[in-house]
Amino acid sequence: MQVVDLNEIEAQAVGAGRSVAFPVHSTTGAAASATVWIVLEAGGEVPEHTDSAEELLYVVQGEVEATTGSESETLRAGQLAVVPPMAPHALRNGGAGEARILGFFASAAVVSTFAAPMGPAGEQVVVTGAPVRILAHLEEAVTLTA
Repeated sequence: MQVVDLNEIEAQAVGAGRSVAFPVHSTTGAAASATVWIVLEAGGEVPEHTDSAEELLYVVQGEVEATTGSESETLRAGQLAVVPPMAPHALRNGGAGEARILGFFASAAVVSTFAAPMGPAGEQVVVTGAPVRILAHLEEAVTLTA
């Protein structure tokens, strides 16, 4: 059994007001699921993107505005939202305090494609659960070899 203590996760800053960690995925031993831990400071956001797998977003602390396509909803602590695979979606913390969100994916490997560059070097594609974590510009060809 793999145990993750959310109180001890060290999320990496990936933009102003946004930190993330991927505590569970294929390379940590999961066979069919993955997670993302998101910490958003006041005003912080996860920009619009798509994920290759269905995602459940559970708000652990605070509140966020979740947008999927043209639909927006304020999610508060204790609420859960379902995001279909490949649906464009985003999160924004419009509150005064920190928001913490736990995302559950229905796959142990997930490809996330952002509408605009978001990584430290302008990456738009993030692959979680691959043999090697990949961050790439959308226009780059990415080849993995064993």
